[in-house]
Amino acid sequence: MTKSRFAAKKIAVLAILTGLSLLTFMVESLFPSMIIPGAKPGLANIFSLVALIMYSPAEAFCVVAVRTFLGAVFAGNLSALAYSFTGGIASMAVSSVLVYAVYPRVSAMAVSVAAATVHNITQNIVFAFISASVLTLGYMPYLILLGVVSGAVVGGLTMLIFRGVPQSVFEKVIQKRLRDGKGGIEG
Repeated sequence: MTKSRFAAKKIAVLAILTGLSLLTFMVESLFPSMIIPGAKPGLANIFSLVALIMYSPAEAFCVVAVRTFLGAVFAGNLSALAYSFTGGIASMAVSSVLVYAVYPRVSAMAVSVAAATVHNITQNIVFAFISASVLTLGYMPYLILLGVVSGAVVGGLTMLIFRGVPQSVFEKVIQKRLRDGKGGIEG
């Protein structure tokens, strides 16, 4: 009974994180691009990072996959799925490795900066491949810089969430993960 109740809570929390991520993505898509066409701060990634810290890479990958698919459908831009999905999966893979391999020597901000940078690089490579133009790789230095800035913002906001939300909300999940030796990130 307790295990099924925990599973139901976990599914509910993941659904909320996915919904918040999708909502943030949709609101962010209403604003004009940053310096480079299509560049956005990526605030929706806050919630997949929270899922990674609270649970595991599998759950975080689910949040990313559902958000990118539904975001492409709701935005009416299924062609963008190739960029968003590959960037999201690559950045979550990097985040997962950092959280589980080098914790506690890294902060949520460092993980987020690395993930955002990898996300931008991956999207640029996919675009160069699809467009069959290596000229688009000229955007790479700007995308790396934007990845550092947006990753710092996302990481900082994620740290604020864990500091600002009452400890009891996250305490049980994170303490269980630490006892089980599965890592996590502290602010």
